[in-house]
Amino acid sequence: MIDQVPALCERAKTGETTAASELISLFYEKIYFYFRRLCGNDEDAADLTQKTFLKVWSGLPAFQGRSSFATWIHGIGHHVYVDWRRRKDLSAFQADSWWETCVADGPSPFETAAEQDTARQLYALVQQLEESAREAVHLHYYQGLTLQETAEVLNLPISTLKYRLREALNLLRARTASTR
Repeated sequence: MIDQVPALCERAKTGETTAASELISLFYEKIYFYFRRLCGNDEDAADLTQKTFLKVWSGLPAFQGRSSFATWIHGIGHHVYVDWRRRKDLSAFQADSWWETCVADGPSPFETAAEQDTARQLYALVQQLEESAREAVHLHYYQGLTLQETAEVLNLPISTLKYRLREALNLLRARTASTR
């Protein structure tokens, strides 16, 4: 179905609602879970997802296909999230009780974790990373974007992205080793 995305985009640009609905069904869940992991609650994730798709549809005529649709929509989502964060005081981290109920509905780097406790610890540690590192981790590892796509979404050179990811992973390794 992903190979049909360019054709769906072209049809949606002409106002074809079935093509627009198919695009929503392909990307809604990915965008929603991206926000859920970043925001920490369903309500904010749903609001941000809705705002993202509103911007996607209003900007769809300008989409030229220079990047993949997934990269483009994640870029819009990133900007919606950044704007939301600026308006909201989000200094507090999620409580452990939230992480215990946080179930990854899609593939994530933690699916293969040997124990749920380790996965909860890692989720909590990722949440404590600096904002720029956390977003890079979410886009690359949770959302499955390539390095190139993640760099485009965050408007970074790939070398800077690789540095952020390497530093985040080193920090996560050090913190998990100290908790054992």
